[in-house]
Amino acid sequence: MPLRRTLDGFTDAVARSDGVALGDLDPITALRVQTENTLYEITVVRPSCATVFVRGGRFFPNATEVRFGGSSFGGSCLKLGWFGVGLHMEFHYDGSWIVTSPIRSLEVLDASALPGPF
Repeated sequence: MPLRRTLDGFTDAVARSDGVALGDLDPITALRVQTENTLYEITVVRPSCATVFVRGGRFFPNATEVRFGGSSFGGSCLKLGWFGVGLHMEFHYDGSWIVTSPIRSLEVLDASALPGPF
């Protein structure tokens, strides 16, 4: 059994992954996340409630408000509120969980990348 399929293995693997905690981001922070299959644009709305807008892929062709669960290796262990390189993002939308392909890279964009004056 691969080590990351145990709770201790999962915890160790996540601790070694590069990533960003949703709780460390301010509202209106924008992220660009490239998975194996899709480029996602994510805007933080309410970090304390895990609310984000996400656009990308077949499930989110337009910016859609969702709850960000966190990241996993595709199994039952989930690091809450974590965008982790090498892990799958999990979004809750319309009563279902949407699980992405693994994250290849992520970038926190500075405010100058956002449209319009705020």
